[in-house]
Amino acid sequence: MGYPNNNKTYSVSRLNREIRSLLEQGFASVQLTGEISNFVAPASGHWYFSLKDEKAQIKAAMWRGNNRYCNHRPSNGQQVVVQARVSVYEPRGDYQLIVEQLAAAGEGLLKQQFDALKMQLAAQGLFSASHKKPLPNIINRVGVITSATGAAIKDILTVLKRRAPQLQVVIYPALVQGEEAKQQICKQIAQANARREVDVLIVGRGGGSLEDLWSFNEESVAQAIFTSSLPIISAVGHEIDTTISDYVADVRAPTPSAAAELVSPDSEALKQRALQLLQYLQQAFDRRLEQASQRLANFEARLQLQHPKNQLMQQAQRIDELEQRLTRAQSHLLRQKQSQYHLLQHRFDRLHPEQKITHYKQVVDSLSDKLYSAMEQKLNLQRHRLAVSSAKLDSVSPLAVLARGYSIAKQADTVIKSVKDVDPDKPITTQLADGEVISLVKKIQ
Repeated sequence: MGYPNNNKTYSVSRLNREIRSLLEQGFASVQLTGEISNFVAPASGHWYFSLKDEKAQIKAAMWRGNNRYCNHRPSNGQQVVVQARVSVYEPRGDYQLIVEQLAAAGEGLLKQQFDALKMQLAAQGLFSASHKKPLPNIINRVGVITSATGAAIKDILTVLKRRAPQLQVVIYPALVQGEEAKQQICKQIAQANARREVDVLIVGRGGGSLEDLWSFNEESVAQAIFTSSLPIISAVGHEIDTTISDYVADVRAPTPSAAAELVSPDSEALKQRALQLLQYLQQAFDRRLEQASQRLANFEARLQLQHPKNQLMQQAQRIDELEQRLTRAQSHLLRQKQSQYHLLQHRFDRLHPEQKITHYKQVVDSLSDKLYSAMEQKLNLQRHRLAVSSAKLDSVSPLAVLARGYSIAKQADTVIKSVKDVDPDKPITTQLADGEVISLVKKIQ
């Protein structure tokens, strides 16, 4: 850790910045307990509070990227355990904690770390069922990654010897507790995948406390299990114990013994299965034989049906049937054509020229009679009108007047109507009913 030169003059901001750097380097990660006070959760999602005990307090901040992994929201007066780094808020020169993990004091920090990593890996999809590899149907060699001297390997070997002594077991020894355990577990998983000498891997250990099982809650171990091309069975602790490895593995076994049972079918069960399969095979053979016999009988029946004699008889029957259909069709067609002929004959007779001529002659005769009758009526009418007109004309005719004794005197073709109209010494023509009389008028002096 470096310290500033006492002979150098600093600005306030630079001093705060260098103090912050010294604190963050010197206290990169500290774990401490205390009581929450002055808790504030603004809209930004960050948490601000003070952590105190009976003698002192310190300000703290927990960014939303970290507090989203907390399984509860803290409250004032609550005792908590935090994992934090020491820093300085430069604008005010406030000494504070940057909290990365927080848990209630009763749960402990390991439980909080477990829940946080579980949420993180779940969000990354490491627990998704779509990534789970099924166990092989036939397993000949089993790999076991555990302590070579622990109780887990003894339980696994005992179960395998009892249930399936034919299985070969490859042990990949590794520490399962302590600081180096996670590196050895990851190394052995990688080695088993590289050697490809087993069909399935069992990774686990016997029971213990949360601290004892912590190697199987490490993120590196979870990533190694997830990227393994070999299917992995996680068998850590007792049935009530749960680790991150259980969630990531392809199959979880509650105990190492249960994992051994998963990869080793019981010999008696195999025997019963073999007998069952033999029975199924016999039944299948009987069914196939019966089906073959039935097919043979069907072929014989088909051969009998397809015999040339039967074929000829069927063809003869077919010819008779076609002949009958042809006869019926011809009769039907003949009746149809006869009906059409009668219809056309009727239409021809109705449209024949002789009938038309006779018809039109009758029409002409009828029209001639009507015309003659109309002319007679018209002529009689005109005769009657002529007689009436003649009578009227006679009644006003000058000749009729002359016949009654009257006469018409004219002088130079002008009718004399007055004495004054008479020119003496000129002849006057007097027209009578039966002729004319010419007179000479003298003027009396």
